[in-house]
Amino acid sequence: MKKHLLALAAFLLILTPAWGQPANGGYRFSPVNQFDINLTAAYWNPIIQYVSDKSGVKLSLKIGRTSADTTAYVLTQEVEFVFSNHLFSPEREQLGWKVFGRRQMPPLQGQIVVPADSPITELAQLKGEEVAFPGPEAFIAYKVPYAQLLNRGVDIKVVFGGNQNGALAQLFAGKVKAVGGNSQLIEGYAKRENRKFRVLWSSDPFHDLALMVSGKVPEKDAQAVAQAFLNMHKDPKGRDILHQTSQKVGLPIDAYFIPASAADYDSYRKFYQTAPPALR
Repeated sequence: MKKHLLALAAFLLILTPAWGQPANGGYRFSPVNQFDINLTAAYWNPIIQYVSDKSGVKLSLKIGRTSADTTAYVLTQEVEFVFSNHLFSPEREQLGWKVFGRRQMPPLQGQIVVPADSPITELAQLKGEEVAFPGPEAFIAYKVPYAQLLNRGVDIKVVFGGNQNGALAQLFAGKVKAVGGNSQLIEGYAKRENRKFRVLWSSDPFHDLALMVSGKVPEKDAQAVAQAFLNMHKDPKGRDILHQTSQKVGLPIDAYFIPASAADYDSYRKFYQTAPPALR
């Protein structure tokens, strides 16, 4: 069994750079791993292929095995475009990323959930128990719900699943008692896997993740890519791609991209002003 796991790990390490290296120049696009690596690629590859064709600016997908790995690419400036909400802390805002869009989606909430038939009905019952989260970089699904537990004095054992799907898989395998999550992703998982949840707690709302561009990308290229994303739903071909990819991951079929600005993410900045020091 151990040999098989090592072989799988080696395979993924080889596979990820193949997805992540731009061909014939161009720019790299790193979306946060909201799903497992295969589902993340299945959602984003058709979208960035369309954006590349429409804008005339080559984009290539670059994702790591976990959301933390992908964010590491961003922080080391290995990518030029992102779909992320990991860049609104005071320190990271100094890196010069610019918001240009987001998905037209209902607001996100951080949540703490258990299976619908769980005997756990309130947060206090999680004291001393293992609770899974996608990873240490997940803003909505880790920092927001874990801050709530810390503020209430509910000491738990933190387990990271690598992404939201991984955390939820541990829940239904009986390895953890609850999961911290993103309301959008939990709803999508419930649809795809025919699961039901009890929500123990939900946060105030936050906007969906931001499409952002590095300050080092020339304005002409940045604008071309932005317009391709933002007008995608107006083109029959682009609209079909959005419908198909959204259905794959359990999103509403009208989950298209709209203009956004830095001001749309003030609620994220407000969180960091009062968050427990370990989560800032």
